[in-house]
Amino acid sequence: MPTTALSDQARAKVNLTLRVVGRRVDGYHDLESVVAFADCADRLTLHPGAELSLVTSGPGAQDCGDTADNLVLKATRLLSERVPKLRTGAFVLDKHLPVAAGIGGGSADAAAALRLLARANDLSADDPRVVEAARLTGADVPVCLPSRPCIMTGVGDNLTPLPLPRLPAVMVNPRVPVATKDVFKALGLRAGQLNVGIVDVLKSTGWPAGDASASDWIAAVKRGTNDLEAPALKVEPIVGEVLQALAALPGVRLSRMSGSGATCFALFAGDDDASAGAQALQAAHPGWWVHAGALS
Repeated sequence: MPTTALSDQARAKVNLTLRVVGRRVDGYHDLESVVAFADCADRLTLHPGAELSLVTSGPGAQDCGDTADNLVLKATRLLSERVPKLRTGAFVLDKHLPVAAGIGGGSADAAAALRLLARANDLSADDPRVVEAARLTGADVPVCLPSRPCIMTGVGDNLTPLPLPRLPAVMVNPRVPVATKDVFKALGLRAGQLNVGIVDVLKSTGWPAGDASASDWIAAVKRGTNDLEAPALKVEPIVGEVLQALAALPGVRLSRMSGSGATCFALFAGDDDASAGAQALQAAHPGWWVHAGALS
């Protein structure tokens, strides 16, 4: 088993579409979402063998809160309950992604922890015990475990891979945290209530085949929606300002909110337009978190 430090990236998750199918009787929401992953990430390092601990560093360290509540430790403890004599160690989280931002930063960190623990214990990342620990840690952790584009359904535990091409993009967060529970509360579904009807399901978007172009994918994603966008605007109106700023950029093909907000994204036909757009936004809003890159 490895004795040297192990490291992995925790890539940001972006919901290209997000339909809230309904709220189950147990209170959880059934979702249908096309998920991609960005080329911006936190970095998590595990020093195997030491007593379990977590230290945060980097520009976002002060936003992480009490490390005792961090999903990295929660995921580790859940896996320890399922794997006898699990070898853990000292984690160091280099935090760059904004928190409470709708891009699964904490979930991506937890998924990275599970991948590192799997490597440190000679387990497969798709070992059923690792997958179960991911599911119990949080709704976005299972999709972050493989960090590959997919359709995510149910409560986040059903994943169907998608042949998504590289999509040039700009991501923006106004550095205003938005609590997911507040957005779902504003959506206002009762337990057992559906948000879509059978006609909506029958008309659900079909996704391009494996050889489809980025332009085809953007057109398909454009036919979708994010059902949490409207309630998020009620919770934090600055989301609307971010969306307007993205929509006004030259060359933008689509702008939308990710997850429960407040991070929003815009898709472009090329990298030059995305880079120029990000520079313009950063100059106009120096307090915002802005990233130009690609989703895949």
